[in-house]
This record gives sequence, C-alpha cells and structure tokens, in this order.
Amino acid sequence: MNDVTERSRLSSIVEMLKVNTTASIAEIAETFRVSQMTIRRDLQKLVEAGQVIRIPGGARIEYWRGAERTFFERLEKMSHAKSSIGSAASALVRDGESVVLDSGTTTLHVARALRTRRNVVVFTFSLTVLEELTSAEHVRVELTGGVYRPSSHDLIGQAVAKSLSSIYADTVIFGAAAVSFTRGVMVHDPDAQCEMLNAGKRKVLVVDSSKIGTEATYRLCGIEDCDLILTDNGISPETLSRLRQTTQVQVAE
Repeated sequence: MNDVTERSRLSSIVEMLKVNTTASIAEIAETFRVSQMTIRRDLQKLVEAGQVIRIPGGARIEYWRGAERTFFERLEKMSHAKSSIGSAASALVRDGESVVLDSGTTTLHVARALRTRRNVVVFTFSLTVLEELTSAEHVRVELTGGVYRPSSHDLIGQAVAKSLSSIYADTVIFGAAAVSFTRGVMVHDPDAQCEMLNAGKRKVLVVDSSKIGTEATYRLCGIEDCDLILTDNGISPETLSRLRQTTQVQVAE
C-alpha cells in the first residue's frame, strides 16, 4: 500500500478501527507500510475530525451519537484554518524564548509550526504536543505533572496547577471552545487549567472564527484578559471590529 493516498489511508484507518476497536501506532504503521510518525500525524487529523480517540500508544474508534458528520469536509475545513493560525502563532515566539502550550487541536498546530525554532522551551500538559515535538532537535519540552485523561490525551488535576504556578514563560498560547461578547472566553471542559493564564507575560488566544460569537459551558477568562486573539480569515468584518474594541486581534492568512 506504498502508493495509497493520504485520504484513502485515513479512511482505511477508520475502517480498521471500526473492525478492531483499538490498534497501536506500530500495528497501523506496519499495516500501511509507512512510518510511525506518519501514523501519529494521521491519527491527529482523525482526532480533530472526531473520528477516533487517542489512547496511550495508539487509538480507538469514536462512536457517534446521532447523525455522522461528513468526515473529509470537516477535516479539510478545520485543518486549513488551524494550520494558518498555528503558523501565525509560532511566528510570535522568538528563538530562545519560552511558551506555555494549552491542550487542544489548534495549539497542536502551533506546536507543529514551532518545530523549526531554536532553543525554545515549551511547557505543556498535552501529551499530543509532547509527541509532536519529540523529534524537534532544538525545542525542549517540559511536561507538567498530573493525572492522565485518555479522552483528550492530556494531563489534569492539582499537579498540573502546581506545576503551572511555578512557571513564568514569555508567552501563553491557549485555545477555547467559544468566545462570547457577553460571557468572555469559554470552554466545555470543567478541568480547564485556569492557572496557565498566569504562567506567562503575554496571553495569546488561538481560536478559529467559527467559535467567535458563540457560547460554551464554563467561563475561562474575559476577552480583555487576552493580550492578543489570533483567528483565521473567516471572521466577518463586523465581528472583527467588535473584538478590536476590547483587545488586539490578528487575522492569520
């Protein structure tokens, strides 16, 4: 299957997991005759699309409740916006600086773009970010303590908060589920690490435009608490103008 396209490989991985429920990265790589790094990237794309869930060393199928979403349409839409945001966010980090990276799909794209930086220190509680930067020669990753959460492949709990309280990085880059003009920056995760907001000099929110003007379950911080909001060019001029009345906004092209 050396000549299989990425798209058909991704689809085949989903079918493989539907049959077996779970599989290790090594098993999938052997099946499709590609490197384990390629499979890690494939699995992350499937995670972003809501098709699979990462587990230690591999993945398992995500079972849908309700109608199944159109996989490749969502995958392509999300990847383009988040990739552009990730590149723009990484450009804010200079060689020799330190950054705190949140757990999430958008911050994973930031991590990918940071791979070419030199002498950068990344603090994170995301095991997906850790895996992405493992082979980045000039990036040092420092993982917080915490309790492993399989559903999002990250760490949670008081140990994370304790670790973050001792850090003061140059930049904190974090994501959100929603940005409400009345309730602020919001998340669906009750275990969201509010302590990370105090773990750096500059707070940068990375969020795709579809989440702006919506609401989620829990308030993380105010819009005014963000030094910069980085979003994609799908944002409407009216929404952009309204955001800029409260804080700085950068649109990634």
